[in-house]
Amino acid sequence: MKVVILCGGEGTRIRDVAENLPKPMIPIGKFPILWHIMKHYAGYGNSEFVLCLGYKAQAIKEFFVNYEVHTNDITLTLGHDTKIEIHRPHDESGWKITLADTGLAAMTGARIKRIADYLGDDETFMLTYGDGVSNVDLDALVAFHQRHGKLLTLTGVRPPGRFGELDLADDGAVCEFNEKPQATGGRISGGFFVCDRKVLSYLDDREDLVFEQEPMQALVADGQMMVYRHDGFWQCMDTMRDFKLLNGLWGSGEAPWKTWT
Repeated sequence: MKVVILCGGEGTRIRDVAENLPKPMIPIGKFPILWHIMKHYAGYGNSEFVLCLGYKAQAIKEFFVNYEVHTNDITLTLGHDTKIEIHRPHDESGWKITLADTGLAAMTGARIKRIADYLGDDETFMLTYGDGVSNVDLDALVAFHQRHGKLLTLTGVRPPGRFGELDLADDGAVCEFNEKPQATGGRISGGFFVCDRKVLSYLDDREDLVFEQEPMQALVADGQMMVYRHDGFWQCMDTMRDFKLLNGLWGSGEAPWKTWT
């Protein structure tokens, strides 16, 4: 199953960490947060990625095009025919990554619509943001999506108190979705979506189309959105405080999102 990752936003609230990088490239330890997200998916056997690029897209392209050099010790033999010797294998062999420039100013709904051709004939795909890590059980998430038969599943998490609030029925049906309310006492959307291909019919190519607003509200109105409850770890990287928290967990060897071996 393909994994679509939204990587195009400007990340204005975390510019004090790294003004020259797009948010998905801000590091946790030695590697960008985007790499950590992809490792989580790949650990569940999902290693075909479509990255929706926008702001500073070239930085993400350059990282993956030169991945072997960025992530390994190397020996160079200089001269007319420069040779590069890579000194260790890595577990990312076989990853297939489509780097799709979806526009500098496009919002999330437009970005998803613009990568439709890269989904091939797949009837289902996964979708998440390029700035949040979690230990969500992806196999259980997909199984839940397949059981209920609706078009969209999102992962509902208990966060440190912001983002889009979910009003839920007992069976997990979404009754209401409020993007970034003033206050929230329950679950919010943590990303980690599973989407039926028909979700694309709720989207169009308008630059200002925000997936979390009009399309998701229409899916709720049509009874086509469900939530998978996740009570484990979830954390976005939105501020300097988040950056320090995630790097502290990684540096201590106690990162809950490290689900791969």
